[in-house]
Formats: sequence, C-alpha cells, structure tokens
Amino acid sequence: MKWQLKIGVLVCLVAVLICQRSAWLHGDEVVPPNPAPKWYKGNLHTHTLWSDGNDFPEMVAEWYRVKGYNFLALSDHNLLSRGQKWINDTLPSDRGAIAGVERYLARFGDQWVEMREEDGRRQVRLKPLNEFRSLVEERGKFILMQAEEITDSAEGKPVHINATNIRDVINPQGGETIRETIRNNLNAVTSQSVQAGRPILAHLNHPNFGFAVTAEDLAHVLEERFFEVYNGHPSVGHRGDKHHPSTEVLWDIANTIRVGQLKARPLYGIATDDSHNYFGDRDSSPGRGWVMVRATHLTPETIIQSLEAGDFYGSSGVQLRSFNYDPDSGEFSIEIDGQPGETYVTEFIGTLVGYDATSEPVLDENGEPIATTQRYSDDVGKILAVVKGEKPSYRLSGNELYVRATVTSSAVADNPFEPGQKQQAWLQPVGWKQHLAKP
Repeated sequence: MKWQLKIGVLVCLVAVLICQRSAWLHGDEVVPPNPAPKWYKGNLHTHTLWSDGNDFPEMVAEWYRVKGYNFLALSDHNLLSRGQKWINDTLPSDRGAIAGVERYLARFGDQWVEMREEDGRRQVRLKPLNEFRSLVEERGKFILMQAEEITDSAEGKPVHINATNIRDVINPQGGETIRETIRNNLNAVTSQSVQAGRPILAHLNHPNFGFAVTAEDLAHVLEERFFEVYNGHPSVGHRGDKHHPSTEVLWDIANTIRVGQLKARPLYGIATDDSHNYFGDRDSSPGRGWVMVRATHLTPETIIQSLEAGDFYGSSGVQLRSFNYDPDSGEFSIEIDGQPGETYVTEFIGTLVGYDATSEPVLDENGEPIATTQRYSDDVGKILAVVKGEKPSYRLSGNELYVRATVTSSAVADNPFEPGQKQQAWLQPVGWKQHLAKP
C-alpha cells in the first residue's frame, strides 16, 4: 500500500507541474504569446493639478480608462508627478472644478486621500505616479506613461515640446531663435533617451499657439519627427486665420520643403487633447483628439516603436479598421470602420515632383511683412483625389513627393472645440522614401 500511495502522490505532483508549466507557457488571454497587431487608443498630452490642470491625476487617469483608452501620457509643465506636493483644497474649485475634493474622496476614499491642516488651511496631497498607477492600470488594457511638457520660449513666443516615457525632468534648454530652441530641447530628450537606455517620444506641441512656429521652422529642424496636427484646445489656432495657415497646411508646406528640397523624411502628425479641464466641455476638455496605434503589445516601448514606424493615425472621432501602403504597386488603401447613418469623404493630399516652389511673405494692412509662414503656390499640398465611401484608395504614380490622407465624417465630433466640428482622421504621409538623399 505504501508504494501505491507514493505512486499516487507522484502522479499528483506530475499533474500539478504540467498544469503549472502550461500556465507559465500560455498565461491568460490578456497577453497571449505571439499576439497579432491590434489597435490601441491613447492620448499623449494631458494635464493635472500637478501643473495647470483642475483634477487629481488618479481621477484624470480614471476618466481615460473608463472611456476605453489604452494608454495615457501625463505631461504636466516642466515637472514630473514625483515626490511630495501638497495643495490647498480650494485649488481645484479655483480652477473651475466642481466638488473636486469631494469627488476625489467619493471615488478613492479617505484611506487613500491624504489631508492635513497647514497654517489654518486644509490641504490635500497630490499622489505621484509611482503611487497611484497600480490603482488604475490594467495589464494588456490600460497603462500610464510618464511625460513632460517642456515649456520653453524664444523670440517672445511659446515653444512647447512633449517628451513621453521620460525618466528625469528636462529643464527648458532655451535658444536664440525658435529653431535653435526646438533643436536644443529635442537634443536634450535624445541625450536622456541614450543615457537611460529607453525610447522617449518627443513631439512639438500646438505650433499655432501664439502662431509661434512657422512651416519653415518645422521643415528645417530635421531632428523633429512628430508634431500636433490636431490639438483639442480651442485657443491654439488649429484653423489659422487670414495671416496664418492651419496646422494641416503647415504640415504640407513643411513636408514639401523637407522631401522636395532637403531630401529628408517628412513629419508625422499626432492628434491630442491637451486636456486641462475635466468638468464640462469648456476650454480644453478631454476626448477631443487621440492617436490609434497598431502594435503587438501594450507597453511604452512597443507603442513608441509603432509611432516611430508611422503605424498609427490621429483622430477626432473617425475610426479605421485598417490602412496599408504597398510601395510596389503604389496602392494606398484605407478601410473605415463606418458607423450607422454616417458618410465619409477622404481627401488624398500631396505635392508632385516639379511643383512651383515660389513663395512670398505675408503682409499686414500697412504692407509690412508679418513674421509668419510664407504664402506658397497651390501646387503645395494640393488635393490629388477625393473619394467617398468606407474603402477609399489612391494609387501613387511615383510622381508624388508624398501623399497623406484626411478622412472626414458627416457626424459632428462628440466634444467639439468649435460648433459643427466634424469627426476626422489624419493618416501619415507615404511614398516619400524614394526621394530621400542617398546615404
């Protein structure tokens, strides 16, 4: 009987080991082995009470998680959410929050929320990222990324650059000119990335904020690879005005100069919220702009890798099932995830080889030149084709410096920054590699 008992125990142990080995090998369905690429939704420009936002970082992260986002970069001005920081409990309401502290307490409880009396005033402790991320992150579903909005200026104008997946705070580097300031800050990001051994994504924020950055600036700072073609803040000049082009036109001018004249790679366009206010839809509120990234895993490194490869699009509401560019056939095809009752128009936009490269300064009412992007011919960033429907495509002839696409829905955005704003998606330029300078 003893030997039978021993054999029974041995069989049980073997069975347990087999089950454990299966679990080790296969895990669960959240992170499967060798996953196929999928779409992940994220916002790369977000503010909290750590700088000039009006809600607690946990509450902000919770908003995005509940709304179906997969990743969020917390990018407060010139600091990281780290260390000890206490604020007066009136600060949220001073910035327009409605029952900010009360909502915070109701959601996370008095065992989590830390409060104290200081000089006769009630204060609340802002939790750093390393403390609160475990409350909101979900493996394979939602992650947080530490970021910073490096908030600089030059020539009396704002120059802001976001650095995502940053390790240490980067102080504004300054510079004599707009271009030098952008370059100095980008080089500081690159230096930390190399030193830390981690990818850090840098992108130029809202170039039309204060109409600070011209298309020529964007073109000639070749260290810059990403910029915000769409920013949901209503005060950043997204549409431009009679003297300044929209951010989409900036994109086309800059990419035409880059590819056509400098033989350099074009800029990729990002859409963001730049959210500050989380109570109602006034000012800069969340849910206005995001990126959809096609990646195999939900990690900062994999997300950044896909962004750098151009495997993403920006959106203010339009959702795509897929897009593809075949360099052999020249076919640039898109499949839109159409919604009931909505219609879609896709504009394929680009500049052809041999375009009219002449430009002239913009003059004010007195005939004096304005410090802004020059005016270019209609050859720059022209509409090459307009296609209706949910499966638009365009076949490149090889005579294009680049082609990009903007998809516009008949539906109004869920949280428009202006009345009647339509939902859109912005796809990255393709067909440009053959025009680059040879190594």
